[in-house]
Amino acid sequence: MHAFAMTRLQDNRYVALARLIRRYGRSDLLAGAQLDEFDVDEQAPLGDTERADAFAADLERMGPTFIKLGQLLSTRFDLLPAAYTTALERLQDSVEPISFETVREVVEAELGAPLRERFSEFDEKPLAAASIGQVHRAVLRNGHEVVVKVQRPDVRDVVRQDMDVLERLAAQADKRTEVGRTFGFGRLLDQFRRSLAGELDYRREARSLVTFGELTAPYDLLLVPQPVPEYTTSRVLTMDYVEGRKITDIGRLGLVDLDARPIVEQLFTAYLHMILDAGVLHADPHPGNLLLTDDGRLALLDLGMTAAVPPRIQNDVIKLLLSIGDGDGEETAVVLASMGHPLEAFDAAAFRDDVSHLVSEAVASGSDVSVGTVLMDLSRLSGHHGLRPPPEMTMVGKALLNLDRSTSHLDPGFAPAVAIRKNVSEIFGAGLKLSAGGLMSAAIESKTFVSQLPKRANRIMDTLADGEFRIQVQAIDEERLHTVIQRVANRVTLGIIIAATILGAALVVRVPSRWTVLGYPGLAILFFFFAVSAGAAMAVWIFLTDRKVAHAVASDRGRQPR
Repeated sequence: MHAFAMTRLQDNRYVALARLIRRYGRSDLLAGAQLDEFDVDEQAPLGDTERADAFAADLERMGPTFIKLGQLLSTRFDLLPAAYTTALERLQDSVEPISFETVREVVEAELGAPLRERFSEFDEKPLAAASIGQVHRAVLRNGHEVVVKVQRPDVRDVVRQDMDVLERLAAQADKRTEVGRTFGFGRLLDQFRRSLAGELDYRREARSLVTFGELTAPYDLLLVPQPVPEYTTSRVLTMDYVEGRKITDIGRLGLVDLDARPIVEQLFTAYLHMILDAGVLHADPHPGNLLLTDDGRLALLDLGMTAAVPPRIQNDVIKLLLSIGDGDGEETAVVLASMGHPLEAFDAAAFRDDVSHLVSEAVASGSDVSVGTVLMDLSRLSGHHGLRPPPEMTMVGKALLNLDRSTSHLDPGFAPAVAIRKNVSEIFGAGLKLSAGGLMSAAIESKTFVSQLPKRANRIMDTLADGEFRIQVQAIDEERLHTVIQRVANRVTLGIIIAATILGAALVVRVPSRWTVLGYPGLAILFFFFAVSAGAAMAVWIFLTDRKVAHAVASDRGRQPR
């Protein structure tokens, strides 16, 4: 029965996806980030905005997998038009809560004890309910106030079935359609699977809380709630309860008595340090995930959506920030081109001109420039010109864009561009920083180089003095090429001889002869026999020699250093 239910669920998912593709597949959804410099007052035409909102609403109705997919697509400014990324940003992951009895069953099964033995209090009404889990306020037996995030019991089966459906469709699209080959849906889904798997394992979020707690420890105005390891499993996450108000719930009057500038400066500096130095990223620092505590600190919540920023991407983002700050559009275009994957239609010259214009416009706006907005526009411009930036770069742009919105809400006078210029030395230092392992590896390489240098220098000088110094460039193996050409010529010559023999035998058949075989002239039959034998021998020779050459080439490749 369970297998039958799963099959029915898959069939229903295929039907729902087919409707979604039919409804939006021929619209501008995959038209790329089309830019229109004449749309000054609005981001997209009204029709596009309404269609994008309907697309977001349809994804929301399809459940947790598609809600998370929409949140990921909201970071892909290079793939989707602005109307769609804006609509997907507003996706509300809020659903009807599961019953308290179900919550009790999950918590007791995961923690291995009745609820009353683990908690002195456990609120039955959730603080929030989402498609993957919901949050309850509780008190441990030692009096410590906590919040408990409980995963819905059936969500993993639903996500697994949805991912199977999506991956099959993505594989077919990449194989059979030009749109699939252009956008690479398979690679996009690989990134999505990793992100979603991380969100379904609450132990990863617990580790993220610890990591971000350590990274924000030097900043006295920032706070990250810490997990309670003994009460945390893959489906239950217990962490500190933080009293406060979301900054989105605080109006301008509520911020009058708050000295927000130090908080904002610490928040911005901490995020630059996380991304460009530590290589970790809180991908969703929007104002709704920031809590202002009663003692004037800022708490970072909901760290389920995090990502690693590889050192190469860190260095490229540093170069981007520096070139944007200097107004160097040429360097910005070069860095972006080196980061991305160019498609066939990529025009480097046109891309460079448009990037230079964009950077010049951004710098001309002075200290009001939004770094996140510039990176978002650069991602959209890359997609428009057929350059696919790495996913990490678009996530960095989305994180900085949300950070700009948060800092702007707390302190409208804060200028991110000025803050970046103030921290330019630290950013540059982060780009030059080497790990302990990297330093050790460099030291070993240097030791080997220095120890081998005198011997190699003496050998070079001796060969120069004896007139034996030669430079060999292996652009092509001339000996092998000559052998191949000779073999081809021999085969063509033998083929011509065999063909001529067959033609001669056909002509001789019509000449009367006293010597016959099976009623035909004996000489013609002899020629035919010779041609057939020679053809068979030639086929065997070609087969054996080609197989021998193939084995030799494979052996050479196996011996080549990697």
